[in-house]
Amino acid sequence: MADSVSKFVAEAKKQSKERKFLESLELAINLKDVDLSDPKNRINDELVLPNGRGKETKIAVIGSEELKAKARGSADLIFGPEDLSKFAENKKEFKKVANEVDFFIAESTLMANIGRTLGPVLGPRGKIPKPIPPGQDPAPMISALRKTVRIRTRDRRTFHVPVGTKSMKDEEIGENVTAVIKRVASKLEKGMSNIESVYIKTTMGKAVKIDVEAIK
Repeated sequence: MADSVSKFVAEAKKQSKERKFLESLELAINLKDVDLSDPKNRINDELVLPNGRGKETKIAVIGSEELKAKARGSADLIFGPEDLSKFAENKKEFKKVANEVDFFIAESTLMANIGRTLGPVLGPRGKIPKPIPPGQDPAPMISALRKTVRIRTRDRRTFHVPVGTKSMKDEEIGENVTAVIKRVASKLEKGMSNIESVYIKTTMGKAVKIDVEAIK
């Protein structure tokens, strides 16, 4: 499947002019015969891409001094319990942080406090922290999250999922695309039959339609 998809990846790259920045590639997936006005039919999932995202992912850790010490060198941002009250008092500042960070990890003992104070900001963004037990090394979780993408639908039938960058090999992105489509299909009542069409494009390039038969 990945080999048959890689030709569409190559075409999407070809349709994109050279830019002064590294373009991402993303899928636009269109669903059919799914009532997304009912929240129970929506997808809210995460997937570790087989070949990673091809770009940096920002990870923030919230925890005690012990967890903060273990997170140094692997996390991008590190916060302590004292920062929660500061953020709660200045939601505007925390929204900036939430928009910049891809994933949050928090010490499990702080989860209730985080949900109460920062949940209204993190919840709608799908960025509620991943809990980690006190004393556990967060490095393995951070490593996995750097390769992770969110697969999230709202009330519209079209949604987007990043699958790599232009610098990655076509075959690598093809494998990522295959993994995403399989995961999406597994979450739908009728599987692939609920997927109307799939397109792939670079950040600034034209969309290329992927033959649905190639991903069955």
